[in-house]
Amino acid sequence: MTSWVRAEDPSAVGAVRRKAVELAEAAGFDQALIGQTAVAVSEAVSNLVKHAMEGTVIVRPHPEAPATVELIAVDRGPGMADVARALRDGYSTSGTLGIGLGAISRIATGYDVHSVPGKGTVLAMHFTAGRAPAPPLRASGLTRPIGDETVCGDGFAIAEEGPVTTVLVCDGLGHGHIAAQATQRAVELFLGVRDQEPAAIVERLHTGMNGTRGGAVAVARVEPGQVCFAGLGNVSGWIAHAQGRQGMVSVPGIAGYQGGRLRQYTYELPGYATVVLHSDGLTDRWDPALLPGLFSRTPAVIAAGLMREAGSRRDDACVVTVRPAQETARQAPPAQETTLSQETTRHGQG
Repeated sequence: MTSWVRAEDPSAVGAVRRKAVELAEAAGFDQALIGQTAVAVSEAVSNLVKHAMEGTVIVRPHPEAPATVELIAVDRGPGMADVARALRDGYSTSGTLGIGLGAISRIATGYDVHSVPGKGTVLAMHFTAGRAPAPPLRASGLTRPIGDETVCGDGFAIAEEGPVTTVLVCDGLGHGHIAAQATQRAVELFLGVRDQEPAAIVERLHTGMNGTRGGAVAVARVEPGQVCFAGLGNVSGWIAHAQGRQGMVSVPGIAGYQGGRLRQYTYELPGYATVVLHSDGLTDRWDPALLPGLFSRTPAVIAAGLMREAGSRRDDACVVTVRPAQETARQAPPAQETTLSQETTRHGQG
């Protein structure tokens, strides 16, 4: 169940719980932690079924740590005015026993909540076995297929090495399995050259996706103080924070078929900002200033909040969010442009 499930009736509780247990067993959880994970997942989905409008949930291996089980729940209301109060056992807004969020906060390895009255709630929680490394919570990504499709033609990949996080978003041309095959090819290529500069990675995707349906691609390398970005096609890249956002520049084209001269740009990245990449399945009309508190949350909650607010049901959608590692940030020149040349490519492959 690495796809979204509608929490419309009690049957959703059992379905999501069974998948969470399956993932926990595969990750090597002991029986006690498997049971605790099942309880917390059941509470989260039950809350959606009982109280939420248009609640949906996904449970999956965490994108930063495959041995961690993650659940993300999203709804469109009613929202909570006081999240801290709702996390205390015994508090209820509907006359039911108010143990849900309190139990989740005690059992989960980590959790995060963003809620606005009248707009809705996003909950992200994860469970990690005792000796396994917990995810650093610097990056997250979500996809959602068009309409009632079960396969999404958009996709992402995340690679972390020390304080550096490199991410890919690919929007496979069209929808369904053929688009997903193009995106899967992009992910495979990316993972093979993820240590190279973003422009060199995009160049490798452009040549390597020949023979697939093709697609729009963008790669961002995020480190303390700066983000390097290169894109081919209409994947949007942004540097966002509570007060606003700054766009990053892609060149027109379709990876695998046609494109202009690839360029790489380097932007200054404040420690409080979030890098956002998304396909055109999300509109560009979202505004951080109209999403109070969202950009102070973890990347998973930011991604889910943006998917809810800006995602379209008329197209596949993908969004990736990245926070810089919290180290002493070095200053970077704003919007420095690098043109991909043969020399740059050789250096990246060296």
